[in-house]
Amino acid sequence: MAESYRRSQWSNGLFILPYLSVFAVLLIFPLFWGAWLSLHKVDLFGPGRFVGFGNYARVLADPVFMQALRNSIIFVLVSVPTLVALGLFLALALNKTTRTTSFLRGLFFSSSVLSVTIVTLIWRFVFIPGDGLLAVVSEQFGIEPVNFLSTSGWSLFSVGVATVWWCLGLPMMLFLAALQQIPNDLYEAAALDNASPWRVLIRVTLPSIARTIMLVTIIQIVMQFQLFGQAQIMTNGGPNGTSRPLVMYIYEVGFVRWDVGKAAAASEFLFLIILVAAMAQYVVSTRKSEASE
Repeated sequence: MAESYRRSQWSNGLFILPYLSVFAVLLIFPLFWGAWLSLHKVDLFGPGRFVGFGNYARVLADPVFMQALRNSIIFVLVSVPTLVALGLFLALALNKTTRTTSFLRGLFFSSSVLSVTIVTLIWRFVFIPGDGLLAVVSEQFGIEPVNFLSTSGWSLFSVGVATVWWCLGLPMMLFLAALQQIPNDLYEAAALDNASPWRVLIRVTLPSIARTIMLVTIIQIVMQFQLFGQAQIMTNGGPNGTSRPLVMYIYEVGFVRWDVGKAAAASEFLFLIILVAAMAQYVVSTRKSEASE
């Protein structure tokens, strides 16, 4: 009996074998291959030479890497809370069953299905000096237009605006799905207690969707640390690297300078940063939910 049960388990496991094969080839193997490359002095044209942690030391000593790291951290610290807050606000505002709200949901989500090229070209037309939308509006009001894409301090802001507009649909839909799962009994009980809308939000709504808020935050941390296409097309990392993110730095080192080992080491740093940030957010959110229970 036990032997037949084990055979049944193995036969059931065959159904997930195709997925596991693709997962191993596309995710597990590149993960270990990248770690191996980071320990070697290697390019795309010849065999590598083992250098241990030399590539990591070179990355940490590179001021361009530290600038890109700072840009990415600032970008994440600003864009992630903005996406979470705006997504939650839109979800609360559109959590109704009317034709207008259905239309607005589709409208806000529509930007998420666009490619990064289309999104960045749209926002280049907004921020570009001279004939850009903001430049034309500024001239109409007699204000000196700002060259957003080539001014230090404004270039990363411009990339952030385009990114928030592009990525806002997913947090909104996730929050909407979570809000629709909250039992109406909780709101009826709050109404019987004459609770104010703000108190209902703080005491009922937010605790009920705390796990979704954690999920959205982690997803956005992972996504925004991988910023690349928007910065490359809109600003090309300029001016003077003030809008160059980590992924663009890795691309330039690996595929422009052909220093694959150093690029792999920088990639491992990015992987560790994303992992630590996501796990820290998970631990903090879990402790808060346990404390509230």
